[in-house]
Amino acid sequence: MQILIAFILGAVIGTGIHFQLHQRLTRGVALAPMIGAVSAGAAWVILTWLGVGIDTPWPWLAALVVPIVVTYPAVIAVSRARVQHDVREKARLGIG
Repeated sequence: MQILIAFILGAVIGTGIHFQLHQRLTRGVALAPMIGAVSAGAAWVILTWLGVGIDTPWPWLAALVVPIVVTYPAVIAVSRARVQHDVREKARLGIG
């Protein structure tokens, strides 16, 4: 059941990253929280499967650090790709 805490932490971290970074209109509001939740849950599961118990700090630290490390670059990459795509489409359609 503690994995739910990891999912919630990852979603909260992802939400914070979404509102911290620019170009919010180029991505959905659920993208960053979902990336954060999935990455935190995956880190938790991997460490649990490797035999690291929840009585150690490692799964808890991973649930905090991994979403930050994964979500920042993913959201930045998606935002840049969307902006570039929009510029190309506007040029192709002769808009603006």
